[in-house]
Amino acid sequence: MQRPRKPRVLVDANVLFAGAASPSEHSASLVVLQLAEITLIEALTSEQVIVEVERNLTAKLPRALPAFQLIVSRSLRVVPDPQPTDLEPHAGLADPKDLPILVAALREGCRWLVTFNVRDFQPGHPDVNVVRPGEFVLLVRDLLTHLTVEGEE
Repeated sequence: MQRPRKPRVLVDANVLFAGAASPSEHSASLVVLQLAEITLIEALTSEQVIVEVERNLTAKLPRALPAFQLIVSRSLRVVPDPQPTDLEPHAGLADPKDLPILVAALREGCRWLVTFNVRDFQPGHPDVNVVRPGEFVLLVRDLLTHLTVEGEE
């Protein structure tokens, strides 16, 4: 029996910021990152996202930097930003500042992009589902309930 592939997701800066700064271990952003840490999903992010979150945490919530660094090391694979020439064929699919994130998701084969700023990724690309963290947690829960143990069918 072929094993189902783990969901591959690209995590946007606002989700990573919220996960690192979360006062609750039950926030959807942190749960997404914890799913990656325990290897139920494969979570990626781009260099652009890492730089943005580091800059914002340093300015707004420097005490959360250690949690951020731990989350990145345990939960995420950081991928290079797309080159400007990689963006050109996808112009208009997302807000110009967010287009590199969408293109990174496409390039890395991520079926989902998790963000609080869904509108910034419109009209989007048909190969990438742009969802909020809570929606993604529900989706993973649904996927897990449909798994069967080998021999139980």
